Amino acid sequence: MRKRRTFSREFKREAATMVLDQGHPLAHICLQLDVSENSLRRWVQQVQFERNGGVPETKALTDEQREIQKLKARINELERDKSILKKATAPYSPCIFLIIPSDFGFVG
Repeated sequence: MRKRRTFSREFKREAATMVLDQGHPLAHICLQLDVSENSLRRWVQQVQFERNGGVPETKALTDEQREIQKLKARINELERDKSILKKATAPYSPCIFLIIPSDFGFVG
């Protein structure tokens, strides 16, 4: 049984680009790069999906989609922070504090 290998995003993107943009047959690229047809087919589909504006659930292969994923993660983080601050300040927001001069020792 073959040991499971991992490939970088750049490698996957380049392999898919060879099929999509350069017109090389999928089987030829698989032999050349020593990857399974199933893996390369998935990479090609993912790059096509991302190029058409889709945001993948897994790690993106294209630079644009990676940037979108980072920005979405940052938005989620800021929304969580905002929610925490909102909950923390909620008990104090409707209160109106009155300062009475007698509290400070002033008699008027």
